[in-house]
Amino acid sequence: MAIEWLIERMAQARDTTAVVWQGTSVSYGELIDRIAHWCKALDDAGIAEGQVVSIEGDYSPGAISLLLALIERNAIVVPLTASVAVHREEFLSIAEVQTVVSFDADDSWQIERRSIPVTHELTRTLIARGHPGLVLFSSGSTGKSKAALHDFVPLLEKFKTPRHRQVTLTFLLLDHIGGINTLFYTLSNGGTAVSVRSRDPDEVCAAIEQYRVELLPTSPTFLNLMLMSEAYRRYDLSSLKLITYGTEVMPETTLLRVRKAFPGVRLQQTYGLSELGILRSKSRDDGSLWVKVGGEGFETKVVDGVLFVRAKSAMLGYLNAPSPFDEEGWMNTQDMVEVDGEYIRILGRRTEIINVGGQKVYPAEVESVIMQMPNVRDVTVYGEKNPITGQMVAVRVNLIEPEDLDSLKKRVRSWCRERLEPFKVPVKITIAGGDQFSARFKKMRRA
Repeated sequence: MAIEWLIERMAQARDTTAVVWQGTSVSYGELIDRIAHWCKALDDAGIAEGQVVSIEGDYSPGAISLLLALIERNAIVVPLTASVAVHREEFLSIAEVQTVVSFDADDSWQIERRSIPVTHELTRTLIARGHPGLVLFSSGSTGKSKAALHDFVPLLEKFKTPRHRQVTLTFLLLDHIGGINTLFYTLSNGGTAVSVRSRDPDEVCAAIEQYRVELLPTSPTFLNLMLMSEAYRRYDLSSLKLITYGTEVMPETTLLRVRKAFPGVRLQQTYGLSELGILRSKSRDDGSLWVKVGGEGFETKVVDGVLFVRAKSAMLGYLNAPSPFDEEGWMNTQDMVEVDGEYIRILGRRTEIINVGGQKVYPAEVESVIMQMPNVRDVTVYGEKNPITGQMVAVRVNLIEPEDLDSLKKRVRSWCRERLEPFKVPVKITIAGGDQFSARFKKMRRA
């Protein structure tokens, strides 16, 4: 059984709070009882081993216990959240989902059966192994979402090593590799997973205060929102011991502001991909963007400034795209990096680099400079076609207070000329009408 070891470990913490959801605490004992309830419900619904089942919900006790019951049953799990509602039918079709279990706001649920045969070779191979599986869809921030199929057995292997018990806020969504990592790290160490109704800065900070949260796994975009809203000043966040950040490049100025706002909290950069899982990481120090990544089950190398990773927990492949692995199992992450001994500094995705007349511009560097300007709440830097230089630097700015566009253009260009090389100075400047990040709090760079 893929998670027999996890159930046994959860049983040892039977009276400990496993999940806090909508103000209600659920113990590990109650969670185990819910798993048993699901096993009967799945039997009654005729959901057998090897079926492809989608869970539509968040970190409710019902959704978490169903996830564990499906892994125990060797089903293929496809978690979907409200953030991808517009793509629901497309994702269900790609994953060849045969059963959908959807959860309401009160954790009540309903089952929808779909008459779809499993035809994809990778899924059929996994079913033949008798192993549980996981399908995760990429954010699609730079193109069409890809469906990564994982064998749950190697993906869960790293959680067998006991680590620190922590009260953790489940910020990253359940259909994100970071969210899956957070959940199983917490459960495998007898920790407490604190769920929130929304990822609003005040909601998050209120939950940290009320439940004495120790670990906040999040993104640079959300940390910037928390700083700009000053929500962190309105609550007692003294319980926080560690903030981890990943999913996108951290602007250096944002990191320094976070360090100043949370002087007693350790900051740690994380690194992972839907295709590979989450690597273990160690930041050089709290104010540094240099990080060491790897850990047991992972190998890394840098070729021509690009990070390659080989992982025992790597996916079996995509359900709707060619395999990204070479013959030796290495994956080109497309992340450009600098190297300093054992440490790397992530510069940005190769696909996001702006090429201005042969000169490389990394969006995060320009964003970091503009974020220091007065009256700037957020900024997104991206490339646009230019008939002379090939590409030009373009920016969209979210303002704190209304400002005339011509005045903003002059300020941005003047500010950047004093701090950046000429080819990095923005040519096109616009004022953004709304937020520039996805439901996963990841910056959207499309033109």
